[in-house]
Amino acid sequence: MSLFSKLFGGASKPAATSQSTAKPELYGNDYRIFSEPMKAESGYRIAARIEKDFGGETRAHMMIRADTMSDIDDARRESLRKAQIFIDQMGDAIFDDSRM
Repeated sequence: MSLFSKLFGGASKPAATSQSTAKPELYGNDYRIFSEPMKAESGYRIAARIEKDFGGETRAHMMIRADTMSDIDDARRESLRKAQIFIDQMGDAIFDDSRM
């Protein structure tokens, strides 16, 4: 697999078990965080889906980080923690730009 496909999403898909069983964690003003670590060569990549409703429309942002952890449960906890920090830093601006 080429370096570019790994960088731009061709390599890893969310782990089927983590995404299908992810339960939302409520945080702050109506944010929902779904901890969804992605299977990677060295373990599990830190990833989470962040959702919030705006006037009846649900907007989502997929946060994917370079960090990896060997244990899936540790990766889920760290994904949640990193998503909370991201929300604290960016607020609703998370949903303003799809390139983030």
